[in-house]
Amino acid sequence: MEHIPFARSIDLPPYRAILAVDAKGFTAEPGSAQEAVSKNLLDLVGDALTGAGLGAEWDRPAFLGPAGDGFAVGLPPRVLPYLVDPFPRLLQERLAEHNRQARERLQLRVSLHVGPLPADPENPYWTGNGDSRNDTHRLLDSVPVRAVLAAASPRVTFVACIFSDRVFEDVIAAGYARMEPDRCLPVTATVDGKAFSRQAWLYIPEVSGNLLGVMPAEPLAAPPSRPMAGKRPGPRISGPRVKRNDGQVATTVESMTQHRGGE
Repeated sequence: MEHIPFARSIDLPPYRAILAVDAKGFTAEPGSAQEAVSKNLLDLVGDALTGAGLGAEWDRPAFLGPAGDGFAVGLPPRVLPYLVDPFPRLLQERLAEHNRQARERLQLRVSLHVGPLPADPENPYWTGNGDSRNDTHRLLDSVPVRAVLAAASPRVTFVACIFSDRVFEDVIAAGYARMEPDRCLPVTATVDGKAFSRQAWLYIPEVSGNLLGVMPAEPLAAPPSRPMAGKRPGPRISGPRVKRNDGQVATTVESMTQHRGGE
């Protein structure tokens, strides 16, 4: 029976870790080179996942949706801590090796979210659709992660990550991943032309010097190490300035408009 939303109750699909990756500047590549870039992207991410101990999950994902310049993959939620660390660091290292000898210098945006999605590992290319996956793609395309990668040196910073608030609270702040919460920066993720606005968290495995040199117009209060019950950390940020944050990987990306908690 075809499901009609809100007409009856149905089983909730299992929760999935949803990892999405997109290559910066893909459409600027000549058409004859785009196929090779797409293949390299899958190989590079696969190498990093395997290095993080997730080779078996990568070989049999819940779903895999390639899109030329990127893809989304569904993995078991239990592996979320390893997608937070060490996967981004290993991907940065693998891209550094690749970029030293390749014609095309790749920089990648990475988003990570979790939520209920249907999936069929026997047919991974035609499943895994729903709001959680849509939100993962919106995070990947959001202003803050685009801005920080655009500002970063293409010779040093090859990966910019954005984690959903759910991933931050359940995995990072809860202490399941090998990452201090202070390495992440709270931002408001918005997408131009879309009715989308979410609390999210930026993480940059390798910060280039130019990111540390761009200072904000006014000082910012440091975000708390962990979110406090009933409160959101401030400030919330949506676009392109960058400030050093105690030398941590999570540099501060600040827009001309700051959305402070409670406003």
